Amino acid sequence: TLKRSSSELSSYQKKIFKIDDNIGIGIAGLVADARVLAKYMRTECINHRYVYDAPMQVGRLVLQVADKAQIGTQRAGRRPYGVGLLVVGADQTGPHLFETQPSGQYFEYKGIAIGARSQAGRTYLEKHFENFGELSIDELISHALCALRETLATGTELSSSNVAVGYASADTNFTILEIGR
Repeated sequence: TLKRSSSELSSYQKKIFKIDDNIGIGIAGLVADARVLAKYMRTECINHRYVYDAPMQVGRLVLQVADKAQIGTQRAGRRPYGVGLLVVGADQTGPHLFETQPSGQYFEYKGIAIGARSQAGRTYLEKHFENFGELSIDELISHALCALRETLATGTELSSSNVAVGYASADTNFTILEIGR
């Protein structure tokens, strides 16, 4: 994620959240809505672990979050959540990357970019996604940073202070790489 600040005097807003040992999210949109959904996701993961003594499957959690988001589009007294999520995780069925939208739709991808100016990032990922299955974590992170660089406005550069990376694999828990935590 590209950490943005609202002004030069403010700090960057956190855009990656750890949900469970094997699941994390990246957000695009309203951070307050993302915190509400992250808290809901953590609660669901804790309840699942308590009842079944096993981590929750990523697809099942995404389905529950999408159902919760979709309710906001049906009821007159509530507003839809104003946040899109990238949910990344690994479970017994392998690694997964899902996008959830405020409307309640969700999709599984091999690589996707969301948020402002994300089309350039998606174009980069579409050109290179066929190799992703054989690459190491470091090479995949490099591709993610190249896709992120494509989305930047002119005059903005990637640096360790304005970028955060989150990843999960079958071998490792969800990990957040960022400077200044």
